Amino acid sequence: MVTVMGIDPGLAETGIGVVSGAALTVSDYSFGHIRTTKDMSTAARLHLIHGRISEAIAIKKPDVMVVEDVFSLERYPKSGILLGKVVGVVLLAACTAGIPVTEVPVREAKKILSGNGNASKAQLERSVRDFLKHPETIRPDHASDALALAMIGLFRHNRLRA
Repeated sequence: MVTVMGIDPGLAETGIGVVSGAALTVSDYSFGHIRTTKDMSTAARLHLIHGRISEAIAIKKPDVMVVEDVFSLERYPKSGILLGKVVGVVLLAACTAGIPVTEVPVREAKKILSGNGNASKAQLERSVRDFLKHPETIRPDHASDALALAMIGLFRHNRLRA
């Protein structure tokens, strides 16, 4: 059995999803998010995210971490820079804990789980929920996205070991 932590990074909200299982079977899962507020400095927000990710790693003890790959929209380059900073503290937390990290583009995650690389957040959430047989909507969206990344990490890890 392997445990994979998925991270959907964001400065305002970072999603965390953890799955454990073997092959294409998820035997256990959990999810949550880290929320920061605009009244905090960027440094304080990054510190909070790093600390909470480090705590989650200590509790869940993942074998692998999957992080959504950084992207930047041409119209909003500053957003890409801030997202890169968040990914940086996430990667630092994983490296400090000795956990290997894979970065996966969001379109790839959507294609693998929903069959559509352009799926909406709602479609991806529904695909994750259906696969896990989770009875309620998974909120916030960042937690659902993080679970999707963790599931991809689980599927890939088990495929590579086979």
